[in-house]
Amino acid sequence: MTRSLLFITVAGSICLAQQDAGARKQDLQQRFAEIRQSVAQNRERLRHYAWVESTEVRLKGEPKKMQQNNCRYGPDGNIQKAPVGESSAAKKPRGLKGKIAKNKIEDIQGYMDRVGSLISRYVPPDPEAMQSAFRTGKASIEGSGGSGPVSLVLRDYAKPGDSVTLIFDTATRKLRSFKVGTYLDEPKDVVNLTADFSTLADGTNYVQQSVLDATAKSIQIKTTNFGHHKLN
Repeated sequence: MTRSLLFITVAGSICLAQQDAGARKQDLQQRFAEIRQSVAQNRERLRHYAWVESTEVRLKGEPKKMQQNNCRYGPDGNIQKAPVGESSAAKKPRGLKGKIAKNKIEDIQGYMDRVGSLISRYVPPDPEAMQSAFRTGKASIEGSGGSGPVSLVLRDYAKPGDSVTLIFDTATRKLRSFKVGTYLDEPKDVVNLTADFSTLADGTNYVQQSVLDATAKSIQIKTTNFGHHKLN
């Protein structure tokens, strides 16, 4: 191969690579804009709804606590919860065993309060946090071809080293599900969350069910949202 032909071949390859990179960047921008808009619209729509949240807590696979909350958005834009009732899934022991069990439950409750505070930074998805990840180059799109679902992956979303994956249906322009991989204090204190979405009659998207696994404590929390009704 002559030197001039080699130069043309290399230059052509570089040009094609640049075009491909430009197309991927443009596709990422378009898909990201669609997903962000969908998330923002649904957050606004849900402000006009109230619903019931049912939560089941399991420790090492055994049910320990069940609770229901009436939920709605407050003036500050955060979800407000009012307990409907609470029940323990297991009989409470008495005497010394009862005190030990009570202390253990209090420790678990304290831990879960902290986990709950952490997860509130991810659920529901925050358009501004998404924008921040995109702006700093920590967003990527997978499976963006055609009209099928795509995955938007956000790194360092709320904490260094965490990740959020949103599965978006490009045909309906709605979220199908999302996954969170994060941690409490240290990376070894792993907290994972998966959530599945459903759609109300007016097209509003919402988290129908989520499962949280705090592996360091062998705790699993399953949350189901139902009974959505519009506020007057």
